Amino acid sequence: MVTTIAPASHTTSAPAVPSLTEEERAAILDAVRDFAQHELEPHALEWDATSYFPRETLHRAGDLGLGGIYVREDVGGTGLSRSDAAAIFEELAQGDPAIAAYISIHNMVAWMIDTYGDETQRRTWLPALTAMTGFGSYCLTEPGAGSDAAAIATSAIRSGDEYVLTGVKQFISGGGEAAVYIVMARTDADAGARGITAFLVPADTAGLSFGALEHKMGWNAQPTRQVILDEVRVPASSVLGELGQGFKIAMSALDGGRINIAACSLGGAQWALDRTTAYVHERFTFGEPLAEKQAVVFALADMATELRAARALVRDAAGALDAKAPDAPMQCAMAKRFATDAGFAVANQALQMHGGYGYLHDYGIEKVVRDLRVHQILEGTNEIMRVIIGRQLLGA
Repeated sequence: MVTTIAPASHTTSAPAVPSLTEEERAAILDAVRDFAQHELEPHALEWDATSYFPRETLHRAGDLGLGGIYVREDVGGTGLSRSDAAAIFEELAQGDPAIAAYISIHNMVAWMIDTYGDETQRRTWLPALTAMTGFGSYCLTEPGAGSDAAAIATSAIRSGDEYVLTGVKQFISGGGEAAVYIVMARTDADAGARGITAFLVPADTAGLSFGALEHKMGWNAQPTRQVILDEVRVPASSVLGELGQGFKIAMSALDGGRINIAACSLGGAQWALDRTTAYVHERFTFGEPLAEKQAVVFALADMATELRAARALVRDAAGALDAKAPDAPMQCAMAKRFATDAGFAVANQALQMHGGYGYLHDYGIEKVVRDLRVHQILEGTNEIMRVIIGRQLLGA
């Protein structure tokens, strides 16, 4: 039986950060932990091996309140803070990093509509998204525009009361499964980043199609496809926010996405560390348990220290995002860079300490290594995170 996360107590009209008591926060995390342990972890290896997208499980996540964690309550959201969301995603990732990461992307889409959408758009899309009876996808990256997001070529040409969208989006999580796609398209060919506009494109729109399912190193439980727009016509009312505001919307969404992915790295790596700590007590070599080897003790100490440092950085960045601090984008970039690097390193070290067993699918360690590797690439590569941090420091 799923316990629903109660919405935070604040008004629907104000985006104020809610204040939870420690008891309320603990109850929420207990419910999420129970969901991760009973609904995600027992099936994670099977979903990974079969590339199965667990729609029914995601529906139950919606019942729990995980479809709109920081969306306002009037459309079914839970209305929590980014700090609380980070803790939630860490717990989810201990059950399955791939599904936790998709829930993060879905929440990013819901937040964009809640924050920048008009009331008709909010009422049209958010009740289903927050309940996770419908899924959302974020379409920014293109075959020729990854890190340089301002270079996207997908066009949106005005035609009477409609826009005609043409282009291809690459690496889209939930492609072919989502009910709505937020598509960044160019409405002004000569305006650079200021010529990009965000559009809400329903899944059943004529001219919208999808590429073949991508075969990936990890994240096998969530579908990744190209999203192909062949003269897709949408009404002018499908513009999300204002004309030319799309790049700003996309970047603001990525600040929160980076915190969530960093938290997913923490959760996956913590799971691997916990399994390794238990394993070294059980595994004997040369007549004594691995836990008696100083090299093993030192390695575990370093792994735990790196994760605790990363967790502190993630929590600080989430707090800065909640407070709308001027340097929040830099803090989000720092947290994403550090936590995803640390998470992958810890999971990889956990595999090494399991020896040959770590390489076996049934132990789960190699799956976490594969899942966490992409976190260093998506939501802006960690090299781009360094660019953001460096520019802020230099005042560029």
